[in-house]
Amino acid sequence: MKKSLLLAAVAMMAIGAGPALAKKQLVIVVKGLDNPFFEAIHQGCEKWNKENASSEYECFYTGPASTSDEAGEAQIVQDMLSKADTVAMAISPSNAPLIAQTIKTANPTIPIMTVDADLSKEDAALRKTYLGTDNYLMGHKIGEYIKKGKPNGGTICTIEGNPAADNILRRAQGMRDALSGKEGLAALAGEGGWTEVAGCPVFTNDNGAAGVQAMTDILAANPKLDAFGIMGGWPLFGAPQPYRDLFGPLKDRIASNDFVIGAADTIGDEVAIAKDGLVTALVGQRPFEMGYKAPSVMIDLIEGKAVADPVFTGLDECTKDTVDTCIQK
Repeated sequence: MKKSLLLAAVAMMAIGAGPALAKKQLVIVVKGLDNPFFEAIHQGCEKWNKENASSEYECFYTGPASTSDEAGEAQIVQDMLSKADTVAMAISPSNAPLIAQTIKTANPTIPIMTVDADLSKEDAALRKTYLGTDNYLMGHKIGEYIKKGKPNGGTICTIEGNPAADNILRRAQGMRDALSGKEGLAALAGEGGWTEVAGCPVFTNDNGAAGVQAMTDILAANPKLDAFGIMGGWPLFGAPQPYRDLFGPLKDRIASNDFVIGAADTIGDEVAIAKDGLVTALVGQRPFEMGYKAPSVMIDLIEGKAVADPVFTGLDECTKDTVDTCIQK
């Protein structure tokens, strides 16, 4: 009997201690858990947790299983905003208008920020700041590499991800502006010597295999194509062997700049692919840094401190000749 009472008392103490031990959640919601780019954000989040083990706050990383599950991401945002221990949120919107509507419907009182991908300009007031890549600059740099390789222009196809992803659209615009020397063109039709071929841009919903298949189809339809501008690294890090199989036969053309490929990101197999000469240049983001910095930015927002908008993380630029030194350590 005494033993039973003692166990009951211990259980009650544990229950009573639970809420006091629970940490306030700094939630990061990404587009999908199946993407190694977002896993790098996760690792940054976990590093922050390890370095701040005694903090009253905890970085909590989540997202839908698949990057293509836009509705799933919106549902997770809604669910996490309804939890009492969620005290701030950083979101990487897959579908920017859908996430904006989700935020409007939830009408949260906690600070909301975006990370990696932003809301559209008309919805920017729904979040306090954006932390991540200067996506326009990233795309512009990709365009600069393509233009350097073929200064007289040519035909090009742009590979994009989700048609409603603001970050990808900004990159594509930056690339077009760099190639054309003009601003705001929705498509290239000879400006700066560059023309986008029929059927492009191709939207692949961040699927690597779909990206490689799309490029295979575009090359078959346009055997004299001069360049690809790949706005996310999905075909390279998501389907590295099919990518190698497709562009291996074009290695000499890539080496001579007869065929040019500018691509985003420097994760997974991408740098090795650059070292093998199967891409002209990579312009990489710093997702680990995004995940590591996001909790501190959220805490500053909670405490009412001044936070810049946007907060840009840097870029890494890699070519075959610089792959050993191009990544920030």
